[in-house]
Amino acid sequence: MKIVKEFQEFIAKGNVVELAVAVLVGTAFAAVVQSFAKDLMSPIIATVSGGAEALNFSEYFIPLDGKFGIYETLIQAQKETAVLAYGSFLTALFQFLITAICVFAMMKALNSFHRKEAAKPASTPTKTEALLTEIRDLLGKK
Repeated sequence: MKIVKEFQEFIAKGNVVELAVAVLVGTAFAAVVQSFAKDLMSPIIATVSGGAEALNFSEYFIPLDGKFGIYETLIQAQKETAVLAYGSFLTALFQFLITAICVFAMMKALNSFHRKEAAKPASTPTKTEALLTEIRDLLGKK
């Protein structure tokens, strides 16, 4: 039963619990950002670029057998030959950029909140503190 006790002590440490919470929040945040990229940003970009539907980068590929235009889908091309699936890379890059922008905006907001807290004026010193400061200043002049 010593192992159970050691495990309980390990789990009870703050760092393990904080890490678990961070992983859960990070996973949820990733889902939100992916939805933001796919469901909100892609249709806007498609509309601005003149397309009627959301851009689907995942079907952009180059078959390495040189048979361009033969394969209708990426999956079909991957079954037949080696493929440079640059569309999947573009999608991952797009989602990374959106994630980075969201994290930057979140950190900027948190930093401005901390600056506001730090900028609060210090409370006025008590009579005792003011008197001690005055005595210190007088002693410093001697």
